[in-house]
Amino acid sequence: MSDAVGELRAMLAGMAPRLDPRRWRFVLVEPGNAPQLLGAAIATIREDEGVTAIVPARLAEELGMEGPDFARITLTVHSDLEGIGLTAVVASALAEAGIACNMIAAFHHDHAFVPADRGEEALEILSALQAGHN
Repeated sequence: MSDAVGELRAMLAGMAPRLDPRRWRFVLVEPGNAPQLLGAAIATIREDEGVTAIVPARLAEELGMEGPDFARITLTVHSDLEGIGLTAVVASALAEAGIACNMIAAFHHDHAFVPADRGEEALEILSALQAGHN
């Protein structure tokens, strides 16, 4: 039996967002950089066009890979993968503030990647969202 939370109100009330102090970058994996990137990736996604890895921005910089940096906010509630609405509510709250949000769901938690310079602001918005559901 799973301890995952699936009801929207409970997911929002328990999301306890946590800001990761590291910065992350979305990069394309190629044969020449695959060992470094895949070994450090927090996530990978295979698309028809290639493989995207989310890696520490510091590593991407060292490898000469440009791109915007992102802050990661982990919603620490163990959300059910079949739970409905958490991603939509979180992304909508950030969108209302003009903050881009790339959501990634993993087995235990959802992760919001937002522009690095707006990480603290996004954390405040999500903390207020959680407080409004307690």
